[in-house]
Amino acid sequence: MASPDSKVSLTSKLGLRPLTTQNILFHYAPAQGILSYTALSVNVMNPSLVLRIFPKRDITNILLFNSLVGSGLYLYNRPHLAALPTREKLLFSSFGAVTFSLGSVLIWAIIRSVVPQNVALCTVCGIGSGLALIKIGKSYTETVDSLVSKKL
Repeated sequence: MASPDSKVSLTSKLGLRPLTTQNILFHYAPAQGILSYTALSVNVMNPSLVLRIFPKRDITNILLFNSLVGSGLYLYNRPHLAALPTREKLLFSSFGAVTFSLGSVLIWAIIRSVVPQNVALCTVCGIGSGLALIKIGKSYTETVDSLVSKKL
């Protein structure tokens, strides 16, 4: 039988946190935003695939909305915005989320226009570029956070 410590380490290894308001808003919502963002990349790069999965409903706006909420909450909670008034934090995190998400959609549309119309290739390009953009964005915000913390 597993010890309680092994359960904690397994849940922490999986990135699971207790269900608190703070964790729901600033851990689980951004994680769900990453999933929606990745699905959005597939949707933009390969709309026929998504239409086969959801034939009666266009889920583009749902995926975009979830991506915006997830990335906006991620930015809102970053240390470099911590000292700002709530109004400015909302403004800057919303601007960052919209710029990131819609900029990504534009990038995917451009990639889609130059990549051969191959279902597998378009899907891989969409997911790969989406994950790369997420990694770059995360590195960028961590760098900004570290620069701000050095000044304090």
